[in-house]
Amino acid sequence: MSIDQGWVPQACTLPTGERPLRLADFDDLFATALREQRRLAPTRLRWRLDPEAEDTARDLTARESRCCSFFTFTLTRTDSAVEVDVRVPDAHVEVLDALAARAVARMPA
Repeated sequence: MSIDQGWVPQACTLPTGERPLRLADFDDLFATALREQRRLAPTRLRWRLDPEAEDTARDLTARESRCCSFFTFTLTRTDSAVEVDVRVPDAHVEVLDALAARAVARMPA
C-alpha cells in the first residue's frame, strides 16, 4: 500500500519513519470502527465510532496530539457510540480535509 504523506504539515514532530505506522493506526481505526463522519465546519469534523473502539481511539488521539499539537480531539461516550470531535486552526484545514478523505475511503460500507 502506498501512503501519501504530502499532506502532513511541517508542524508535525513525529519522526518521518514512524508516520506510516501512525497512518496505519488511523486506517485500522477507520476500517474497523468508523460508523459515520460529519463535517461540522471547515475546521471541525465528528467521527462516530463503535463504542468498542473507545480505548483505541483515546490512545491514538492522545499520541497524535503530542506530535501534531494543532489538533484538538474531544471524545464523548454516548449510549451507542464514541464521538470524536476533531478541530484544527484555519491554517490546517487542508490537513483536516486529507484526514477526512482518508477516513471516508476506509470506512466500512
